Amino acid sequence: MIKLSVIIPVYNVEQYLGECLESVIKQTLKDIEIICVNDGSTDNSLEIIKKFARKDERIKIIDKPNSGYGDSMNKGLETATGEYIGIVESDDFIEPDMFEKLYNQAKLNDCDIVKSDWYNFWTETNTKEKNGRIKNYGGKVTNVLQHPEILTLQPTLWSAIYKKELITNNGLKFLTTPSASYQDTSFSFKVLCLAKRILFTNKAFLYYRQDNVNSSINNPAKALFVCQEYDEIDDFLKNHSDIKAKVLTQKLIAQYKAYRWTLRRIAPEYRKDFVLRASKQFLQYNKDNELTKEFLNKYNPQNINTLINSPLEFLTQHEQKSLKKEKWKNIRRNLFSVKINKTRVNVKILGKHIINIG
Repeated sequence: MIKLSVIIPVYNVEQYLGECLESVIKQTLKDIEIICVNDGSTDNSLEIIKKFARKDERIKIIDKPNSGYGDSMNKGLETATGEYIGIVESDDFIEPDMFEKLYNQAKLNDCDIVKSDWYNFWTETNTKEKNGRIKNYGGKVTNVLQHPEILTLQPTLWSAIYKKELITNNGLKFLTTPSASYQDTSFSFKVLCLAKRILFTNKAFLYYRQDNVNSSINNPAKALFVCQEYDEIDDFLKNHSDIKAKVLTQKLIAQYKAYRWTLRRIAPEYRKDFVLRASKQFLQYNKDNELTKEFLNKYNPQNINTLINSPLEFLTQHEQKSLKKEKWKNIRRNLFSVKINKTRVNVKILGKHIINIG
């Protein structure tokens, strides 16, 4: 068995694909296979993969008609033969020692998952900013039963490695809704819940590109799919009542955060349908007595009540708050901003980086 399978889902990303593949090929962990899943690209992505494959026999190519991210990932998982699995999105790139560092930690601590921090990266300015939200829990192995707040992290599958038998033994798969987005949401939630040994490191290795105009998060028509992902999570928790009792509050927090984030990102013409769908879900949670006190106290019962009973009023309030927040944010960003946490120091004056450490 090889040490690691790297799955790279590919769809119309010729502008960035070469940089991505180059960074994976140059990994200091040599005992890997690189599985490129071409999802019916109509640009030169497949030709780029073939060019790299002629130079490196570790590259395996799966070429299929366009069927979406979820199906691509499932094809990659079925093909993978490694002890661990890593995922790199085809518009991102990674540090040369990423997988060696993560794999060594996984073996040393007998981990199901080792998850790292990452850099947000902007192509046009060639600048990076460490995410800075990954706790390392004192370098100790943990899981969601001990620290349920893990589930409120942004679902970033690509900043970690996963033991293949964890995925295989639990029959974990991605949803395969054609043309869907957010398909890492339910998979990430389930794999984190089922892992018994997780290690976090706040060292960053991956560069998460923020300005790819073709990225799925920039496709507003796909917003409703995040609700389907949480339908899948709800079904999962129904079948794992022991886990549900421990993580329900954190699931609700993650879901509400994801929905507010989606409302900020999508075009105005899609917001009404989205908020009506979200309202229907939370109405059912209320009927089932699943809205925990901890969740309501965090987000104000009145706001949740408005979402449930007056979703269009909730949407209006949300848009007004977002406009005020964005206006103040732009003023502050253009004048002076300071961000400091345990892993990052960032100072900007008049929009320019003066200090950027971490």
